[in-house]
Amino acid sequence: MQIRLSELAENMGLTLRGEDCLISGVGTLESAGPDDITFLADPKYAHLLEATQAAAVVVSEAHAGDVERALVSASPYMDFARILMMFNPKQGCLEGQGVSDQAYVHPSVELGEGVDVYPFAFIADGAKIGARTKIFPGAYVGEGCVIGDDCTLYPRCTLMAGTTLGDRVMIHPGAVLGADGFGYIPTDEGRVKIPQVGRVVLEDDVEIGANTTIDRAMIDRTLVRTGTKIDNQVQIAHNCTIGEHSTIVSQVGIAGSTTVGKNVIMAGKAGIADHITIGDNVIVGPKCGVARDIPAGKKMGGHPAVDYGIYMRSLTLAPKMPDLFKRVRKLEKQLAALESGGQGENNE
Repeated sequence: MQIRLSELAENMGLTLRGEDCLISGVGTLESAGPDDITFLADPKYAHLLEATQAAAVVVSEAHAGDVERALVSASPYMDFARILMMFNPKQGCLEGQGVSDQAYVHPSVELGEGVDVYPFAFIADGAKIGARTKIFPGAYVGEGCVIGDDCTLYPRCTLMAGTTLGDRVMIHPGAVLGADGFGYIPTDEGRVKIPQVGRVVLEDDVEIGANTTIDRAMIDRTLVRTGTKIDNQVQIAHNCTIGEHSTIVSQVGIAGSTTVGKNVIMAGKAGIADHITIGDNVIVGPKCGVARDIPAGKKMGGHPAVDYGIYMRSLTLAPKMPDLFKRVRKLEKQLAALESGGQGENNE
């Protein structure tokens, strides 16, 4: 792709400072070449402007004079993200081709206008697919699934029976939605499986990362609400509810029947126990172990989870523990010696 810098500025409503030129790629301040555009969002990296080889930089007004060509922006990070969308590599080659002869689509399936189904995809009885949705090779859409408009199901993702997606949902390769929840009753003869007869529901603008799994509910539904973004290799168990616009980072595990509020952030490898409630705007730190309810607005860290301030103080103190232990042992010996001497005097 090539685009003139002046055209880019006009399309995005930005101000061009310097001479016009052609842009054919993107890069960082350090990696960008003479045909690339880059950005400066954090002033602490302003020293890199002098050495960058980029043709142009998206910057705030404060740094527009530091480069030969600038696109002046009130929010350089956001505007550079918009530029990245233009240079985003296209996925798939059958746009507008319709349903491949090598895909299986049950005769009862309802297809919206402009749906593309790639070779070796499978769409089962009673499914409904919204307009302009793309279903890539190896994807499985089970019986009675409902998929909204403008969705993307990438290769080898799986929607088990009854799964429902809103509009503009993106499911990355290998994700599995609607597998049975992990429910068993222990008996003398072993564990007896509890039937999982619920479903999974994703609302609009949800994105699910590669190899993430979201289990169907035992009864009712496992629900991911509008705008939530879930990273790769996340496990969400049966009957959970994840609130609007939350962010769940890789390898997080959420046990069954847990309710997560809106705008919650869970960092990598956090573990959440079952049947608890996490309030709105909570931040759960990396590798955090959450076993109790968390009120709205809290920031947590550690295993088990505690207030983030306490967790950070504990980390600061941890390297000092060996010396503190030695000092305590020394004080204990001194105290024992004093007590021993005092008892001897009393006996005399």
